[in-house]
Amino acid sequence: MQIKDLSMSFGTQDVFRNINLNIPDNEKIGLVGVNGAGKTTLFKIIKGLEYPDSGKIYFKKDARVDWLPQEITMDAKDMSISVLDYLLSGRPIDQLNNELQSVYDSLSNDDTNQQEAFAKIESLQKKLEYWDSYNAESTLLKIIDGLNIGGDILERKLSEISGGQKSKVAFAKLLYNNPEIILLDEPTNHLDEASKEYVVNFLKHYKGTVLIISHDIEFLDKVTSKTLFLDKRTKTFELYDGNYSKFKELQSEKEEYLLKQAQIQEKEEKKLREIVNKYANASGNRKRMAQDREKKLEKLLKEKIEVAGPNKNVNFKMDMERETSSIPLQIKNLCFKYDKNSTNYIIDNLNFDLHKGEKFLIVGENGVGKSTLLKLLVGLLKPDEGEININEKTDMGYYAQELEILQTEKNILENFSDTSYSQKQIRNILSKFLFYGDEVFKNVSVLSPGEKSRVALAKLAMCKANLLLLDEPTNHLDPETQRIIAEVFKTYEGTMIVVSHNPEFVDNLGIERLLLLPDGKISYYDRNIVEHYQELNRSIRR
Repeated sequence: MQIKDLSMSFGTQDVFRNINLNIPDNEKIGLVGVNGAGKTTLFKIIKGLEYPDSGKIYFKKDARVDWLPQEITMDAKDMSISVLDYLLSGRPIDQLNNELQSVYDSLSNDDTNQQEAFAKIESLQKKLEYWDSYNAESTLLKIIDGLNIGGDILERKLSEISGGQKSKVAFAKLLYNNPEIILLDEPTNHLDEASKEYVVNFLKHYKGTVLIISHDIEFLDKVTSKTLFLDKRTKTFELYDGNYSKFKELQSEKEEYLLKQAQIQEKEEKKLREIVNKYANASGNRKRMAQDREKKLEKLLKEKIEVAGPNKNVNFKMDMERETSSIPLQIKNLCFKYDKNSTNYIIDNLNFDLHKGEKFLIVGENGVGKSTLLKLLVGLLKPDEGEININEKTDMGYYAQELEILQTEKNILENFSDTSYSQKQIRNILSKFLFYGDEVFKNVSVLSPGEKSRVALAKLAMCKANLLLLDEPTNHLDPETQRIIAEVFKTYEGTMIVVSHNPEFVDNLGIERLLLLPDGKISYYDRNIVEHYQELNRSIRR
């Protein structure tokens, strides 16, 4: 695959400029860069879902490209078929066999062109050989088993399975489809540890080109042999040899070297300018010396090393409309179940008080009711028993995983029209969430999941609430962005409830106590507990 003179922008905001790059065949390449650097946009251009402003991507003849997007959508026509039939459609074997039989049947007709028929038969047989028709079923079964897709799921309709299960099924179909180029956007989001290990081995031995966007550093290190860095600051790409950890090492060495060279050039530039300025109006040898130094200065400026500055640091204090009481929230004997005919409660006799200014963490296995509890607190669900006492001075702000607070038909800036901040203040605050310059005019519908998360978190930061509820706020954020966002919320002086199993993120928030669900036990913050549930949820994720 060859990228030639590729440029892409949204409005007046450049995503990348004049990119020229050769992607080697059969390489496993990790795409890295902060949220908004253009990783998902590049995937969409490769897949033909978006078109660049200029330039082109060239493929080998008949190369097929397939991808696993971060947000899975399936055709409405497929929702009524079984999961197994959907997976089988990944290879057109039945269609090819039907065509082959039709050609064979036509040979008995006197008016059939025998030469054309035999050429068609040969073409169809070559396609069946490519799809490995005799072993295709066993290949699919190995993929199904490797991704831990239960047999009970296979007979269900696509419309009847969960979002996480749809992601696994879509992944299985992509692997079965056997394209020459695979694009994976956060492929491990819905994989348990055993399934992830299967995918690692599958991709390492895959005879094709694989491009991967992932925040899972361990996964990238195991699979990739090259790393493509998309630099949001310079709007450029650079291909490094080695996996993610090797890339970070090489990048650090390169930046250190460039910084030293830039410092040398800066000293030389200063010296040359002093001579040029000193003897600009001189005559004779001194004038000739000034002219000589001026030529050297011009050459130096043409070859000057530009060292990209670091991403801007956060310096922002979140406002509150008013102070809350000493106990902003109190839970008494809270019970809730989704199935009202069941005797099993997902939240069972829960009790706790929240203190003013406290940072409170909720942890537990997937499915024990963490998100459900937050929805009960904001009134999206009603308890079956017990009390939720919210002080009259408590103002809530809520960040949900689904990002319902965003208006996708509007641009980023327009999503803040309901705040009390001026446009200048809004743009200043948005810069703290890594949206600079004309980026604020990008339509929310074209943003990556990570960018949408940052917009939603920025809205939360501007809502002036004195009690914030955050449900898995780092799901779509790269490690560097997680650190930056954590610094924003660390300065928040109000009360906060966070659902997260990301120890690197919650360590920065100043968590004081944590609630363990489903048993309702409350303890002081312990990173080991967070790490335990992080690993546990990885191992049981479906």
